[in-house]
Amino acid sequence: MSIHPSAIIAEGARIPASSTIGPYCTVGPTVELGEECTLISHVVIDGRTRIGARNTFYPFCSIGVAPQDLKYKGEPTQTVIGDGNTIRECVTISRGTAGGGGVTRLGSGNLLMAYAHVGHDSQVGSRCILANSATLAGHVIIEDDVTLGAFCPVHQHCVLGAHAFIGGGTIVTQDVLPFSLTSCRRENKAFGINKIGLERKGFSPERLQRLQKAYRYLLAAKLNTTQALEKMRALEGEDVALLVKFIERSERGVIK
Repeated sequence: MSIHPSAIIAEGARIPASSTIGPYCTVGPTVELGEECTLISHVVIDGRTRIGARNTFYPFCSIGVAPQDLKYKGEPTQTVIGDGNTIRECVTISRGTAGGGGVTRLGSGNLLMAYAHVGHDSQVGSRCILANSATLAGHVIIEDDVTLGAFCPVHQHCVLGAHAFIGGGTIVTQDVLPFSLTSCRRENKAFGINKIGLERKGFSPERLQRLQKAYRYLLAAKLNTTQALEKMRALEGEDVALLVKFIERSERGVIK
């Protein structure tokens, strides 16, 4: 096991021999690391935190720390992280709260760039990118394959749909449609599907055409949301069905 002499590993922490702990790292007593994890230096991991395999933590990130919630009174809540994530400099991930489900969760294959923040009880899927200083308030849900641009704050209880791309500097206060390209010029708007991103992920021309038709009903046909949903339900394809269900279950409303 490679543990730098300056690192502080609390008794009770579970660290496999394949992991590397660099200088001045601190690992708490109820932390469990998976195989082949790397803590480069000055990393703090605390709380009831369970981390999968092959995760890399860059200097000055803080994982599983107490939530920034005045209602939190030290309850034994959790942070759960999957496999193959890259957590860059100064990222903060807060553990959950008793009132919010008790778990902050990060999936697998994600990239969290410098100064990103994942607030308490947030649920982040897999293969997502949170660019520099993207900030999730508590209770945010991010589905799979989402890209959140730099300096984007996301309001509590918002849901970001799968495959969405949110442009830098967008203040997200409502749910973001799956597959969408959403950004802020003078006000937040969805500008259609995230065509380039979806092509890179292997979406066929037929899938893209069906999604484009659904988005024309939703954004460009001068229909209200109820009328657009009626038209969209008649279209074929699992992607359109997912989009319809996302809109139907939205509690904060969607950005159109």
